[in-house]
This record gives sequence, C-alpha cells and structure tokens, in this order.
Amino acid sequence: MERVEEHSAGVEQDPTLDRLKDDLRREHEMVLRAMADFDNYRRRVERDRSKVAENAKRDVLRPLLEVVDGFERALAFLSEAPPAVAEGIQAIYRRLMDLIDAQGVKPIKTVGEPFHPAVHDAIGAVKTNDFPPGTVVEEVQRGYRLGDEVLRPARVRVAQ
Repeated sequence: MERVEEHSAGVEQDPTLDRLKDDLRREHEMVLRAMADFDNYRRRVERDRSKVAENAKRDVLRPLLEVVDGFERALAFLSEAPPAVAEGIQAIYRRLMDLIDAQGVKPIKTVGEPFHPAVHDAIGAVKTNDFPPGTVVEEVQRGYRLGDEVLRPARVRVAQ
C-alpha cells in the first residue's frame, strides 16, 4: 500500500518503468498493425479464391454451351427419329438446360432487340421492312450470360 501512495503522492517514476511502458506501447501498436495486415491478407486471399472459382466455372460452362448447340441442332430433326429416341434426347436436353440454369446461366434476348455489341456478335445484315434498322432480326447462335457477365455473345443478323 505504501508504494501506491508514494506514486500518487508525486514521487518520481523509475526511468526503467517509463522505458518499459514505451516498449509495451510500441509492441501493442505492432501487434495491432500485424492483425490489420493479416485481416487484409485474408480478405485478399478470399477475393482471389472467389475469382479463381468464377474463372473455373466459366471455363467449364463455355464448352457445355457447344453441347447445348449440338442438342438444339438435333432437336430440329427429331420428327424423323423414332418416338422413344426423340423423348430420350429431349429429356437429356432438358436436364442439361436445368443444370446450366442452376449455375446462373441465362440466354440473351436477341430477336427484336436493338443490336448491342457487348452482347451481340453481328455476322450479317439483312434488308427488311419488318424491323427498324439496327434491330436484331435473326439469331444464328444463342448467347448466354453468367450473372451480369456475358459468357458468350449471341451471333446475330441485324436489320439494315
């Protein structure tokens, strides 16, 4: 109890104690800085991991769109196939489309829409009175979005 009273009574502090307090303050600041650096590192790694996962997802989905295109071409000829074969191909196509849809892939609207170079790839122009100039009149290959990003632009013909 005497020591506490001596300090409160204005007795000078030991210089070693002041140095230790300064050292403790510096160490505390270093720990706080290290914790902040680690938190920033953790967020950066998580963001990078998310980007890698999204890139991998796109890399898997793009080739699947080619398979979808093949199914869509085959569907046009199903009237010539035996009914059991036609039903089987349609069931597989529906399942594939359900899987793609579950991943957030959506088709891009084209016919009747104004041409937009970010989502449409113009492969030709068509003279027509049915659509105003600059409007998509035919979809040659369907385009798709993954969320807000264009996964594959639609290949279209545009009204002149």
